Amino acid sequence: MPVYQQVANGLIRLIVEGNLQPGHSLPASRAFAQLMHLNRTTVVAAYEELRIQDWIAVVPRKGIFISSQLPLIKPKSFSDEISVVQMEESQPDYFLKLTTANPPSEEKFYEIVINDGYPDSRIAPLSLLLSKYKSLFSKKYLDGLLLRGTTTGSEYLRIELASFMSQTRGMIASKENILVTRGAQIAIYLAARMIIKPGSLVIVGDSNYFLANEVFTRAGAVLIKVKVDENGMDVDEIEKICKEKKPHLLYIIPHHHHPTTVTLSAERRMKLLQIIQKYRLPVIEDDYDYDFHYDNCPILPLASADHKGYVIYIGSITKTLAPSIKMGFIVANKSFIWQTAQFKMMMEIRGDVLMEEALAHLYNTGEMQRHIARSVKLYKSRRDLFCEEMSNQLNDMVTFTKPHGGMAIWTSFNRKYSLVELSSQLAKQGIYMNDGSRYAVGDTAGNSLRIGFASMNEKEMKAFVQALYNLK
Repeated sequence: MPVYQQVANGLIRLIVEGNLQPGHSLPASRAFAQLMHLNRTTVVAAYEELRIQDWIAVVPRKGIFISSQLPLIKPKSFSDEISVVQMEESQPDYFLKLTTANPPSEEKFYEIVINDGYPDSRIAPLSLLLSKYKSLFSKKYLDGLLLRGTTTGSEYLRIELASFMSQTRGMIASKENILVTRGAQIAIYLAARMIIKPGSLVIVGDSNYFLANEVFTRAGAVLIKVKVDENGMDVDEIEKICKEKKPHLLYIIPHHHHPTTVTLSAERRMKLLQIIQKYRLPVIEDDYDYDFHYDNCPILPLASADHKGYVIYIGSITKTLAPSIKMGFIVANKSFIWQTAQFKMMMEIRGDVLMEEALAHLYNTGEMQRHIARSVKLYKSRRDLFCEEMSNQLNDMVTFTKPHGGMAIWTSFNRKYSLVELSSQLAKQGIYMNDGSRYAVGDTAGNSLRIGFASMNEKEMKAFVQALYNLK
């Protein structure tokens, strides 16, 4: 911090603590400089800073005085040690408390991180993306581009996404059907808040994506949980609920259900589409990693069928590239997108227009599509290798089903191996693995977790499996 600012802040502190009272005379700049062994220009700058902030008043031919407009404060005693205001000393209750957990004391570096199922950013075309991003700064229309950006997102990106949705998912959409967000999580939040009111009934899987559940409950919804088995959510149970009550929303992940990775069967998909139309049931279809399917073609989204505007589709670009590139999108009827954009405007008027333009360039040139094709090939081999390693080394410790797609394996641990204890022991070896607590809801979640394999190379996989083997 510049010295003049340190001097100014020191004087402000003396005023706030009541040691310098309103109207008190301060030394002339030359005298003060001599007392403090400073250059006079430094003191002049400090006084000027105080004058601008209204802490002092300079009266011509009389001197420099503490502002008379300040309130009188009882002086605090001086001490040899500088007291520091600790924000944690008081516990105000004016804001929402979302957790009883304390913040981590420090950020720890891990050599290997077992995540929830993320792509490997080391293989993503980030250099091309950032090169395009940087080139936009040199364009003459830079200011115009930023000002033209709308709450719905870059027109260029929405056009490219509409084309991509048509080519890969069979969805007929235009740019007016798409709203770009900073990640799929915000997309879930926006879509939910457009539908849910306090007391709304929301059907979710048991178990389900825990942050989606948080969004719904914080909005005042009542969750109705439906069993999830090897064929996805129980659609017969969904229909029974619709007959008996009037649910306001269904949240479903038909493709690579989170957390269990199962896929909704064709029979259930067809029946669910009939239920959606019959009961006019609004649906949020979360399709966070559609493009990563290995043994056969991905199933088409519910949103690709005739749903009469009741399916809101959510996708993620983050899951395609890297966790640091936060970009998601909503595909829905034009009216829903327009109204959601008005709601989104309360949080941000426009997103990162330059990044959106750069991403559109990757789609337009085909680089994104080529990256997806390369990733699918690599992640399939990693899935096979990881499943083989776990089967060979940990067959008495874990049970799992090899997933047909996605970037994670739903893994259940033998009850004699506590995930909390395993997580703690691995952390000592520089390996992060969550303790399973985030999945500790529903009947299927006991001592289980998602193990993301896509972001680990062969060396990291083997090191992780060996570390678990050593803890048996």
